[in-house]
Amino acid sequence: MCNSCRPRAPDPASACPVAAAGSTGRRTDHRPSPRSTHITEPRINDRIRVPEVRLVGPNGEQVGIVRIEQAMKLATESELDLVEVAPEARPPVVKLMDFGKFKYESAMKERAARKNQANTVLKEIRYRLKIDDHDYATKTGHVTRFLKAGDKVKVMIMFRGREQSRPEMGLRLLQRVAADVEDLGSVESTPRVDGRNMVMVIGPHKKKAEVKTEAKAAKQAEKDAARAEATAPAPAAPAAEVEASATTDAPQA
Repeated sequence: MCNSCRPRAPDPASACPVAAAGSTGRRTDHRPSPRSTHITEPRINDRIRVPEVRLVGPNGEQVGIVRIEQAMKLATESELDLVEVAPEARPPVVKLMDFGKFKYESAMKERAARKNQANTVLKEIRYRLKIDDHDYATKTGHVTRFLKAGDKVKVMIMFRGREQSRPEMGLRLLQRVAADVEDLGSVESTPRVDGRNMVMVIGPHKKKAEVKTEAKAAKQAEKDAARAEATAPAPAAPAAEVEASATTDAPQA
């Protein structure tokens, strides 16, 4: 038999990719990955697929356990949505409401909460062990300002050279700082040695959210006072001035 008539061996490069992968011991899976079934919004109307529900009216009144068909009928007649508010209950709790309005109001509340959210910040002030009175007053003034703003302050004493053998001096300096600002804050973390430093954390008496609310109220009070002063009527002229003006304006004989 001639060479052209002999059957040729299959080319490994043109073989089925699945078979080729199987020959190397690897398994190729062409199935799509399952999608997440997490539901971020509550089920509403026809998406509620249970035979019975505990129905709550639009004003919070308890209607009781009813068939889902009856609940859907009441929602249609009231031109409201049937919203599942407690899916884990048995039976699930649903409420009649305007779902679009509910979503809008919830978004506004979340936005207002994020706007009014105040995060406490940990500020840091460093002192030298041998600090003069002027620098001490300046740095302690910064600590006072931070505490008034509702932030925590990490006070650090930095030791140099042989100063590390005198930790009691650093402790006295930290105690002095804490005593000078005790009206605004208290010690949350007692003095401790951290390497070549000694640190202490002072927390404010008022939270940052309270400070922010008070500042906003004071600013609004100033605006109201300025507005009231601008709209107040001009004071009346004294009676003597009125008589003098009338005499001047009278025609002479």
